[in-house]
Amino acid sequence: MTDLLTTPESAALDTSAEELRLRRELAAVYRLVAHFRMTDLIFTHISQRLPGPDDHFLINPYGLLFEEITASNLVKIDLDGNPVEPTEHPVNPAGFVIHSAIHRARTDANCVLHTHTRAGCAVAAQQGGLLPVNQMSMEFHNRVGYHDYEGVALNLAEQDRLVTDLGSHSALILRNHGLLTVGDSAKQAFLRMYYLEKACEIQVTAQAGGPLVLPSEQVAEYTAQQLTGEGDTSSDFEDHDAYDLAWAALLRLLGRIAPDYED
Repeated sequence: MTDLLTTPESAALDTSAEELRLRRELAAVYRLVAHFRMTDLIFTHISQRLPGPDDHFLINPYGLLFEEITASNLVKIDLDGNPVEPTEHPVNPAGFVIHSAIHRARTDANCVLHTHTRAGCAVAAQQGGLLPVNQMSMEFHNRVGYHDYEGVALNLAEQDRLVTDLGSHSALILRNHGLLTVGDSAKQAFLRMYYLEKACEIQVTAQAGGPLVLPSEQVAEYTAQQLTGEGDTSSDFEDHDAYDLAWAALLRLLGRIAPDYED
């Protein structure tokens, strides 16, 4: 029997194809963040780990609006935020303090997504943090970390504290600053951020209407397990395809409104 060997050429082709796939997925997330109005001009980042031993990542070219991001103009950088291949675009290494800390500490955090939205910043400034106000917020019940504000994230000394506060969670509320989610893929990080942002919007709106009605801790925790797939919730039905179906629908949306993201 003939052994099937992977040649260096075929391995390079596989790596190139995977990088292109990841570039397109990350570019799609940038465009979706822009479409759903979760941007802050040219600021904040979404970073994507690339396969291989070099700890290389994709990030936005500093200075472009998120609606201008395409697969080809994403910049490849190292863990210090330095470009590892020629690019006409600058990179904001100081802003990568948060991302590099999480990528370095969490091998499961292939994508890190950070926002400065109105609702996210509002909840980040509230003493009680995110409350189980609505079904969307219960996905994060007891599953979100909090990091106290230390100033603009320009100091490497903050990284250890930030990683400790995130812990094993998939979401972090940066007090007086904004929101952050991680995922094993860009689409997972985006969908988590979409619902974390919705949870914050609903909370701020509900608080403006008067006293809140909150579910019991037992119900909130049960709902969190249903939404995250943790444990045995003994639900009569399951919906394992929900996020994949939602992502496919979002790609169809981009195909209509911003098909150049793949370029």
